[in-house]
Amino acid sequence: MKNVLTATACAALLATALSGPAAAEDSVFVGHLEDITGATGFVGKLYGPGVADALKYINEHGGIDGTPLEVESVDYAYEVPRAISQYKQWTSRNHMVAMQGWGTGDTEALISFVAKDKIPVWSASYSGHLTDPTGKNPKTKKPAPYNFFYGPSYSDGCRALAQWAAEDWKAMGKEGVPKFIHAGDNHPYPNAPKEACAEYATELGFEVLPPVVVSLKPGDFKAQCLTIKESGANYVYVANLGPSVVSLVKSCKTVGTDVKFMANIWGGDRNTLEAMGEDGDGYVFVAANAFWTDDVPGMKLVKEIAGDDQYRTHHYIRGICSAYYMKEAMEWAKANGGMTGENIRNGMYAKTDWVPKGLEGVCIPSTWTAEDHRGMLTANIYQGHVKDGEISIEKIAETTLPRRDDWLGY
Repeated sequence: MKNVLTATACAALLATALSGPAAAEDSVFVGHLEDITGATGFVGKLYGPGVADALKYINEHGGIDGTPLEVESVDYAYEVPRAISQYKQWTSRNHMVAMQGWGTGDTEALISFVAKDKIPVWSASYSGHLTDPTGKNPKTKKPAPYNFFYGPSYSDGCRALAQWAAEDWKAMGKEGVPKFIHAGDNHPYPNAPKEACAEYATELGFEVLPPVVVSLKPGDFKAQCLTIKESGANYVYVANLGPSVVSLVKSCKTVGTDVKFMANIWGGDRNTLEAMGEDGDGYVFVAANAFWTDDVPGMKLVKEIAGDDQYRTHHYIRGICSAYYMKEAMEWAKANGGMTGENIRNGMYAKTDWVPKGLEGVCIPSTWTAEDHRGMLTANIYQGHVKDGEISIEKIAETTLPRRDDWLGY
């Protein structure tokens, strides 16, 4: 899917292409990778429009302090080779200065490319591997100096859930050692927090059981559920999303698996609860921003960007937060030497406890530094309730983790 935002921006882009990247900033190009039709399209089709609508709204209201954005949104169907090919096209053809990305597999595959080309990327992958810009932690796969995301990392989200589970176990008056298990596909996205979270769960006093492999594709997971049941697990961290998660929860209900499911930032939302029905009652998940129905000042701008009052999930809203952090970094860059990739990256370091203007109460205050790309260590934890066809979602905890050096990039 391609979306060229304005004819004016298109003409300006042609002028830029003819005169080279040093030309005046008549427009700047931003690539937008999204998954609408691929394996993660269940949530991609919610998040991607949040980014696209925000960029469109920014353009309609003056662009970057008067400079239009030229944006191309491409559905790469969660296929890593297509993402890499598209990135190379944008860098060679369009003089791209920034990118809004998507999944863990492609984002991690592009780390070295974007570092070499000095193109900042705001992804919808929250892999802890992306948070170490210098590679100073020996556990970091590779330095990621041009990678950013808005939200807690998958590792930190899982750590927050493990911390909540330890408190939940005590609150219920349970005796003995609680048992924790990771359930997800053998894929970069579900695997991202596996080792890090298991280590912290062990620190908290859990017995960490061997992970259970569950496909990202929906299916009959009764065998996996029987394994979980026989293991005696009390808390299951769900590392997948969408139809796969729905299949897992329903399959486990069928075989009588008595556990508390805790999902990552993509694994829980109103749509998922609707698909689960009453099997989803009590389902716990992480989120990183206000919900559509929350009475906070910044929701006014969110609904203006959306263009109507039809309910949007927290994924859509998080896409808006991502686009607006990029916007303000670009504004800083324009005022401090021009909108080059390097300057835009430096704009991400210019503020602390930062919420984009107009999104107060929606986005959680975040801080990025040249040494640490963990923008936040706060995770909001929600629980879904489904009864008689009615769905409600309540915030049950807000956890702020310590900024431990050994957790950077891991």
